[in-house]
Amino acid sequence: MNWQHIVDLLHGEMASGIVSSSLVRLVLAALLGGIIGLEREVRHRPAGLRTNMFICFGAALFTILSDALAVEHLGDHTRISAQIIPGIGFIGAGSILHTRGLTSGLTTAATLFVVASVGMATGGGLYLTAVFSTGLVLIALFVLGHLERTVNLKTLLTSYEVTGGSVEEITLEVNRILEHYHRMMQNVVSGSTPQHVRLQFDVTGCNRDQNEFLRELKASTVLGSAASLGPVELE
Repeated sequence: MNWQHIVDLLHGEMASGIVSSSLVRLVLAALLGGIIGLEREVRHRPAGLRTNMFICFGAALFTILSDALAVEHLGDHTRISAQIIPGIGFIGAGSILHTRGLTSGLTTAATLFVVASVGMATGGGLYLTAVFSTGLVLIALFVLGHLERTVNLKTLLTSYEVTGGSVEEITLEVNRILEHYHRMMQNVVSGSTPQHVRLQFDVTGCNRDQNEFLRELKASTVLGSAASLGPVELE
């Protein structure tokens, strides 16, 4: 086999029109997966831009290969693509974490599952279906996520930093405030400076409870200062 033979094979494959169609599908799959992944990246999720892009691209490629190889070798058109679902289920299970009775990562796992289906739709040539599905996913992630926080349906894990004279003094004061909300400090870390002691911790609760809790922390006469470091949302 010489170079001319290889060039002729590639030229014949390009002239068939199958390759150009496949390339369009793969580019669209990478684009749609990247758009969803960008939202995940902005929210600092473990499965971000590249993960969602690769999953969507891979699902599209497996779908294309499943059809192409079945035509060439007279096999089942769905055999390869059917294995995408258990494969994505395995990846999604790895993104779900269970800590102290709390479950996180469910939205990430579900997003990966949907992104794979978008890739399969793109690989199968269902462009409008893939684009429409991507739009619905983005609406659910942006709009519904904001709505859940606004109407206090979503539990947030929010980090705080407070300062005071000693760790014991700060802990007693924070626990006194949290007792009203039936909450406990999580992931507590402390550090000392020449002026005061800094204490960082996490608290779970809806958006309304978090706002009221921060207001009470700032109003405390025992604490030198109190600030919210932002939410780490439980999905």
